[in-house]
Amino acid sequence: MLNRFRQFWTKVIAPIANLLLKLGVSADAVTLVGTIGVCAGALIFFPRGHIWLGAVVITCFVFSDLIDGYMARTSGTSSKWGSYLDSTLDRLGDGAIFGGLVLYYAGSAGHSRWMAAVTLWALVMGATTSYARAKAESLGLKASGGLAERSDRLVAVLVIGFFSDVLNLPILLKIVLWALAVASTITVIQRTLNVRKQVLADPANAGLGTPPPPPGDGQSPPATH
Repeated sequence: MLNRFRQFWTKVIAPIANLLLKLGVSADAVTLVGTIGVCAGALIFFPRGHIWLGAVVITCFVFSDLIDGYMARTSGTSSKWGSYLDSTLDRLGDGAIFGGLVLYYAGSAGHSRWMAAVTLWALVMGATTSYARAKAESLGLKASGGLAERSDRLVAVLVIGFFSDVLNLPILLKIVLWALAVASTITVIQRTLNVRKQVLADPANAGLGTPPPPPGDGQSPPATH
């Protein structure tokens, strides 16, 4: 969802990003600090039941994901390393957010092993969704789209989690976690079927490039005349 309003948010964060560049701060440093902030906000506040506060802290640091990208493009320092670092740390932040909610439900604050299991499933399927896309792209295939992309999952759990706690309606957070668990599962299936469809449509390029075994390898020697 953040991606759909990227132009708007870029205008908002541009002054902050430009100031950081003038101060000599690197995009990688912003990426690292943002991830630390997200993980701290999730793992400190969520397990204690302070959902709204954790959501506010996490949201503040989530915008570093836009700031570092803007800084890299503006300074001309975009690189494969920066892209790798950003994507890898994003997975760490996602794990902390949903992991913090798992601890909340598994502990005395949330006291619901069933919801802890649902949240854990949403975490696993969310990670699998990202992995499915990365693996497909490494094979020269496409596996994007689906019901629940990363930005959609992130915005949903933070926004609904905030209002769920402020309005004292815990059922809202439970509903969105169930929805994300189901939607992420469907997304994994969608991406898997999409990759399968691409492979079947081009059987000539379905192999991994492994050379076939030499003639006679494990077989009877060819007949001679």
